[in-house]
Amino acid sequence: MTIRVLLADDEQLVRAGFRLILESEPGIEVVGEAGNGGEAVELTRQLDPDVVLMDIQMPGMDGLEATRQIAALGRKETSRVLILTTFEVDEYVYEALRAGASGFLLKRTPAADFVAGIRVVAAGEALLAPSVTRRLIDQFAQRPAAKPAGGKELADITEREREVLALVARGLSNAEIADLLVLSEGTVKTHIKRIFMKLNLRDRTQAVILAYDVGLVEPRGS
Repeated sequence: MTIRVLLADDEQLVRAGFRLILESEPGIEVVGEAGNGGEAVELTRQLDPDVVLMDIQMPGMDGLEATRQIAALGRKETSRVLILTTFEVDEYVYEALRAGASGFLLKRTPAADFVAGIRVVAAGEALLAPSVTRRLIDQFAQRPAAKPAGGKELADITEREREVLALVARGLSNAEIADLLVLSEGTVKTHIKRIFMKLNLRDRTQAVILAYDVGLVEPRGS
């Protein structure tokens, strides 16, 4: 299956470079280019790409608002946003993840890793290693004090699913969760799939953010 990619960056030379890299790869097609967030949203509606490669800082509508609007389209299997950023952690990344992005790449990422990132996000995975997810959440998460741990947001999940969600939020991999809970890795994957379905989550990263938002786990040092 061909992965259809939309490029959103205000610099034409940057878009041209990304297009050159991606179109040399089998199974990847660049279906469009946008110079700002508004164009990115409109082209996403028209073209229904599998992945939107989104720069944050663009004139007019920025990448953060564009990501929020694309996520609001409600497409679960397509139009996943992959954020481009200059820094490993900046003030935009956490908000972009909250807005619905599936992960982020550094602009200086080597070409091979860049292509691999597109494939990871297209497959429905979050492009954040557990340790990176944990670091981001630890730095930016602000748990609302008024919400009790595991409030009404988690009412539909079982105690075991709640336990799995807490471990995901602490940065454990599926294999580590399986070892800790004495389960098969397949069973852990099934629990995570059910958590996503019940809580209407797109991917692992949004599950982590929700867990911190409702107070199921807390950032280190809090």
